[in-house]
Amino acid sequence: MRPIQLADVEIAARVLLRVAPDARAAMLASMIDQTQLADSYRQMHGTPHPQYGCGTLMSCAGHLDLAPRPCQLDIDALDTYAVVIAALMAHLSHQNQ
Repeated sequence: MRPIQLADVEIAARVLLRVAPDARAAMLASMIDQTQLADSYRQMHGTPHPQYGCGTLMSCAGHLDLAPRPCQLDIDALDTYAVVIAALMAHLSHQNQ
């Protein structure tokens, strides 16, 4: 996975807004796996993965249903951000071990 940018967090959260709350963690885990696959593909072939993009969460979300940007952060929107941040922190801490 390429370095995480703030836009990656927002786009991933907007994808999760379209998913039932109890399925969000699994959806994000799948997106992280796809992002890692895409980054490996990009490094090996020098071109983005045809389905999952260039190795960022934002490019991975390109083939997924994206909710509109929320005009305010209600409890549901905040939950999606919490899921994204927790998963990314776990992923990064696992990589650094």
